[in-house]
Order: sequence, then structure tokens, then C-alpha cells
Amino acid sequence: MSLVEQIAKHFREVHSGGNWTAVNLKDTLSGVTWQQAITKVGNLNTIAVLVFHINYYVSAVLQVLQGGPLDASDKFSFDLPPLTSEEDWQKLVDKVFTDAEQFAAEIGKMEEKKLFEAFAAPQYGNYYRNLTGIIEHTHYHLGQISLIKKMLS
Repeated sequence: MSLVEQIAKHFREVHSGGNWTAVNLKDTLSGVTWQQAITKVGNLNTIAVLVFHINYYVSAVLQVLQGGPLDASDKFSFDLPPLTSEEDWQKLVDKVFTDAEQFAAEIGKMEEKKLFEAFAAPQYGNYYRNLTGIIEHTHYHLGQISLIKKMLS
């Protein structure tokens, strides 16, 4: 398996399972209702905000992988539009998994040498740093989501 295939696999696994940590977004979000997703626990972010935040960066990097510009700003990464129904929540969750599959597919199409080229602009490092960083970022917030879900149970 090539390095790009390995990265794509690792990215899929944090979303859908089979990773080394045995925790993934799909299983963790399973059964979470929109009311739970928007429930605030103390001063923590809500599950919905964290899911949006994870996907904000996936969507931004996906756009670059598809040949577009990097069009994101950290200051907007937690700006979840209001969720007022189960349907709104499911649309967000569906977007997360649709974007994740597209993201993994784009990684799988890359030539390995591209991993070490500048990503969007030199100050962001190379593709490898950004792709593995997205996986690390997802694991980090997945841990928060898991704990909040337990606190709500």
C-alpha cells in the first residue's frame, strides 16, 4: 500500500472505524439526537459545534485537493449555523461523511511526490503535514465529543 493510500485509509478509519484507537466519528455520533448535539455542558463546545468544526477544515482542505483555493479562516471554524431540528442535525452529519469520503478519494488519487509539495501557500507546510494534521485534529475533537456524549448520558 502506498503512502497516499495509507493516509486515505487512516482518514477513513477515524470517520468510519477500523483505526488503532477503536473510536470513530460514525459510531460516536450514532444515536446522538439533535437535542443532545446542541446541549451545552458547562463551558464546553456542543457536540454539534465540534462536528461542524471538524468538518470546516475537512471541507477547506477538500477544496484545495480538488484544485480550488484555500478559503477558510480559523475565526469562522466554530460558527455553526443554528440547528433547529433533527433534519438540520442529520444534514450536518451527512455532510461530514460525504465530505470525508470525497476527501479520502482525493487523497487516494494523489501522486506520492505531491505530499511533499507546498500546500496552498508555503506558510502552511506541505500536503503531508496538512493531511495528517486533519486526521490528528479529528481524533482530538472526537475525544471531546466522546466525553461530552458520556456526560449527557
